[in-house]
Amino acid sequence: MSSNRELYRPCVGVMLVNEDGRVFVGNRIDTKEGDRWQMPQGGVDDGEDLDTAMLRELGEETGLAPGDVKIVARLDEELYYDLPEELQGKLWKGRYIGQRQVWYLARLTCSEDAIDLEAHSHPEFCAWKWVDPAELPELIVPFKKALYEQVVAGFRERL
Repeated sequence: MSSNRELYRPCVGVMLVNEDGRVFVGNRIDTKEGDRWQMPQGGVDDGEDLDTAMLRELGEETGLAPGDVKIVARLDEELYYDLPEELQGKLWKGRYIGQRQVWYLARLTCSEDAIDLEAHSHPEFCAWKWVDPAELPELIVPFKKALYEQVVAGFRERL
C-alpha cells in the first residue's frame, strides 16, 4: 500500500444490521469473481459530508431513506485496500490504485420490506441477504478480505 492517500479513492461503507445483529450484503451485478457479496459502499463526492455520502450510497444501493436507519457508530480511522494489479488503471478512469474508506455501523429501523435494489437507475446488486458478521470476510472478493476483517473487529462490541 502506498503512503500517498491521494492515490486512493475516498469512500464510505456501511455495515447495516437488523434487530437480530445480522448484516446486509448484496450480490454485485458486475462481479467477475464468482459468488461474491459485499456491504454497501461508494465514493464520496467532492465537498460532500461523510454522513451525507453514507446515507446517499445506502439509498442508491438499497432504496432505504435516511429515516429508515440509525447511525450507531463510525470507525475512527480510514481503512485502505489496494486493487489487484490487473484492475489498477482500469477502474475509476485509472486515477486510483485502491480505496480509502470510512466505515459506519447503522441499524435498520424500519421493515426490511423497504429494501429495494432497483430504486436507483443503475442497480449495483442483483440479490441481497442477511448474514452473520463473522461470515463477511469469506463472502467478499479476496482483495478486500483484510479490510472486512478490520470492519468486523472495529464494530464487534457494538453489534
